[in-house]
Amino acid sequence: MRNILVIGAGRFGSNLAKKLTELGNEVMVVDKDEASINEVTDHATRAQIGNCLDKDVLRALGVRNFDICFVCISEDFQSSMEITSMLKEFGAAYVVSKADRTLQAELLKKIGADEVVYPERDMAHRTAVRYSTKGAFDYFELSSEYAIFEITPPKVWIGKNLRDLDIRTRHQVNVIGVKDQQSVTPILSADHVFRENEHIIIAGEKESILDMMNK
Repeated sequence: MRNILVIGAGRFGSNLAKKLTELGNEVMVVDKDEASINEVTDHATRAQIGNCLDKDVLRALGVRNFDICFVCISEDFQSSMEITSMLKEFGAAYVVSKADRTLQAELLKKIGADEVVYPERDMAHRTAVRYSTKGAFDYFELSSEYAIFEITPPKVWIGKNLRDLDIRTRHQVNVIGVKDQQSVTPILSADHVFRENEHIIIAGEKESILDMMNK
């Protein structure tokens, strides 16, 4: 469990706070808009109305006590920069700021952001890869080169087992497990026979997976 501060209760901030809370973290959300705070109250440990551009308000939050501080302001980049800078000034341990463009990210890092996230860009990228890949249901990027995919087995795999297909050697792709609803069962035996419409989890170089799936 971590102690986390989320500044900005817009779409990204509120969804982030909700998921962080579901994962068992202590989450405090701050926004100057009362309606936004009312929306997120039930999905966070604490929610407070406050303008974090005010140094006294930000200082009173005790930012040193949080493991991570998220700056989720998107409609006003100037405010995002000022709050990011003040968080580091007041001793915040780790600051993650939201950006929409590369230039914004560069500026945020220069003034103290430890990390910058691009939620809209990343979701667009993820969606593009998913819908460009036959039989793909989900996609998670591990790095610029490697990724994990949730897929249905290609037709040529159906009725054959992992040993006979020799997928790792032929395609440089690792079959990790089978997904059933929300759980994943590891495939521990090369005797696993692929069935039509089952969901499997594979990992490897993105280019190798895309080439294999789109043949």
